[in-house]
Amino acid sequence: MDNSSEVVSFVLAAYGDIGPLKYLYFSLMLPWYLSICVANTVLIVVIYVDRRLHEPMYILLCNLFLNEISGSTSLYPLMLSQMFSDNHEVSLPWCFLQMSYLYVCASVEFCSLTAMAYDRYIAICYPLQYNVMMSTERVFIMILLAWTYSFANFIVSFSFIFSLKFCRHKLDKVFCDHRLLVKLACSVSVHNNISDIVFGFGTMVIPFCLILVSYMKILAVCLNTSKENRQKAVTTCMPQIVSVSNLFVGCIFHFVDSRIETARVPDKVRVILSVYHLICQPMITPFMYGFNLPKIKNASKRLLFDWK
Repeated sequence: MDNSSEVVSFVLAAYGDIGPLKYLYFSLMLPWYLSICVANTVLIVVIYVDRRLHEPMYILLCNLFLNEISGSTSLYPLMLSQMFSDNHEVSLPWCFLQMSYLYVCASVEFCSLTAMAYDRYIAICYPLQYNVMMSTERVFIMILLAWTYSFANFIVSFSFIFSLKFCRHKLDKVFCDHRLLVKLACSVSVHNNISDIVFGFGTMVIPFCLILVSYMKILAVCLNTSKENRQKAVTTCMPQIVSVSNLFVGCIFHFVDSRIETARVPDKVRVILSVYHLICQPMITPFMYGFNLPKIKNASKRLLFDWK
């Protein structure tokens, strides 16, 4: 298109012509999305109802479960609607909204895991000061800061994209991605090219370093304590280590797919890898915490038996 003002929507070309397979994909994605919502919502309800779980760690978990639902909602409804679309078009406002929602939720995920790592650091390294250092008010401030930081990080990194003029409309993705949107712009500045690196540094590198420092300090303390205390520390920290590792891998897949040409990779594999963190992470989180942490497991059983 010669006139950039004519671009009022993008075509999500990665869907292609899937024919009758759209019914199979839809029948797989809808139950998976509903399962994510149900699993995370159940755990939020369990923590809310059981007053014994009104502790800093479980309040932070509620925020994490809520973010899993939010992150999934930024992707699955669009993908489900596109299954039965003939042209796979999405308007500019909806594309920008989805991209914003998706990136903010990714940042909140890392920030929430950072706050939880700090909580475990205080609980294990400073147990006598834990109730003072991790008061309910302070926990809610940490949650507020996680969301505020994530919004600010996104605005600083990507706000320029809303004023770009687009000369092309074919987006080779199943969702709206910043890096590919920039490639469709009529002109691109240096800032546009490095903005995702800036966002990735603020979203992944800084939180990951803080998490790493927290767990290194926890490890140092655990090496000088009893076997029973070490086992307890591993039980409470392992779900977070798994979550951080899986999320980091998913973000690497997304980053590589956006910045590096992957022509040799089959299209279906490339699509799955690009949304890996939104397929696995929202379900790993409730299962790791819901079935691995004894307090949540027991509270879930009590709630189930009370309803019966």
